[in-house]
Amino acid sequence: MNFTIHQLSIFLEVSKHQNITRAAESMFMTQPALSIQLKNFQNQFEINLFEKAGRKLLLTDFGMSIAVIAENILKESEALKYKTKEYEGLLTGKLNIASASTGKYVIPFYLSGFINSHPGIDLKLNVSNKTEVIKNLQNKTVDFALVSVVPDGIDTEEEILLDNKLFLVNSSTTLDRRKPILYREQGSATRKATDSYFKDTAKRKSMELTSNEAVKQSVIANLGYSIIPLIGIKNQLENEELHIIPSKGLPIITHWRLIWLKGRRLSPVAEAYLTFVREEKKNIFERSFKWIESYE
Repeated sequence: MNFTIHQLSIFLEVSKHQNITRAAESMFMTQPALSIQLKNFQNQFEINLFEKAGRKLLLTDFGMSIAVIAENILKESEALKYKTKEYEGLLTGKLNIASASTGKYVIPFYLSGFINSHPGIDLKLNVSNKTEVIKNLQNKTVDFALVSVVPDGIDTEEEILLDNKLFLVNSSTTLDRRKPILYREQGSATRKATDSYFKDTAKRKSMELTSNEAVKQSVIANLGYSIIPLIGIKNQLENEELHIIPSKGLPIITHWRLIWLKGRRLSPVAEAYLTFVREEKKNIFERSFKWIESYE
């Protein structure tokens, strides 16, 4: 038997997605390339690993038993890699962080110094909507989550990084209130802030979009106006593609914060990262986010 670690990863990814196309997308491979590797892995067994059920590929009983072994092999392979680095005197392991979508403008600046100083660490950063971020945190698949509003019903600890200012924004300096308000989807922190400001939403035309980036581009295109986090529109303000409309009660200010489950024992890598953030967050703010203070 002659299989590769890569083939084991492909096999497990297909079993997870039950679909070759989605597995290929998640592994940044072409579908034909993944199919060839999966076939080469299957050819080493006389018993089928999968069976078709409509459009799905489901593990057979034999495939399930192989999946357990494959997972163990990959875990041992990871352990071997990190153990080698430990003997070289490097801090090793994985750091898993989930970030709300607008947090993509924040979290890289709080990671680069740490990751560059510790090449033995593997980083996984998942940027998605708030609902998915909180689900990852609850399921303990991430060490930390970056959010602007503390989630309800979960006991967490936090480290505040910087202010999150939300302003009323339009494509021109004057506001045509006959145009619709552009909203984020229900559940997002930006939607919550917008609903709080526009209490008479039932009387207004509105459009709902699923990301702050989509809202931003739609405002630029003059589809409507919206309340948008300042952190994601610096360039557009400087280029005068967007304009802040002075409004009573604005800006709404929350805080970008790194949160983790209360009472959860952090890994050595996660502890080291938290120490780094606490020691360096002021310097990072001064270098990368001081401009925020000029908008009031």
